[in-house]
Amino acid sequence: MPASRYTVSDVMTHTAIAIGRDAPYKEIVALMDQWKVSAVPVLEGEGRVIGVVSEADLLAKEEFRSDVPRPDEFDAASKAGALRAGELMSSPAVTVHPDATLAEAARIMAKRRVKRLPVVNDVGMLEGVVSRSDLLKVFLRTDADIEQEIRRSVLGEMPVPAGLEVAVTEGVATIRGALADRALVPLLVRAVRAVEGVVDVRMDLDPAP
Repeated sequence: MPASRYTVSDVMTHTAIAIGRDAPYKEIVALMDQWKVSAVPVLEGEGRVIGVVSEADLLAKEEFRSDVPRPDEFDAASKAGALRAGELMSSPAVTVHPDATLAEAARIMAKRRVKRLPVVNDVGMLEGVVSRSDLLKVFLRTDADIEQEIRRSVLGEMPVPAGLEVAVTEGVATIRGALADRALVPLLVRAVRAVEGVVDVRMDLDPAP
């Protein structure tokens, strides 16, 4: 099956806003407000990611300002008295590599319930940040661009009749033509759906004459 040509490195923000372990609370809040981000990676040394401070980490100070935490809230409440990034951060950081697919990044975000991921190389050095909105950039591809890729990397690579055609409208790909081997249909649908920017797949197939 053709592999998607889009990876995290294609959509991530390469110039990332980051802080050091000793960054004070108010400076972190001001930085996040200035750059309109929901989390910032915490760096050590020459740029190794050691944690992430998110809005949730910062809100503990307000959440537990006067309330006594329940036993299951002790971990979060401990951050209410934190003054610097090293005390506030969630560590180890949830990260992703630049060569990860967009689907892999999306799964990590969903599983770990985070909105942004630091992008690190093999030794943990920061290379950028990828956000949910970055992952959605592929849906800005034009219909013509998606059509071209489906013709080249799906219809041109799979063992399907040469007469099959594709039309893409608002990201919805419709495959038309004659196809005798119906066992290929689920494989074809899966391959087309894997093309970045495809919103849905429709099959308008006739039996081969």
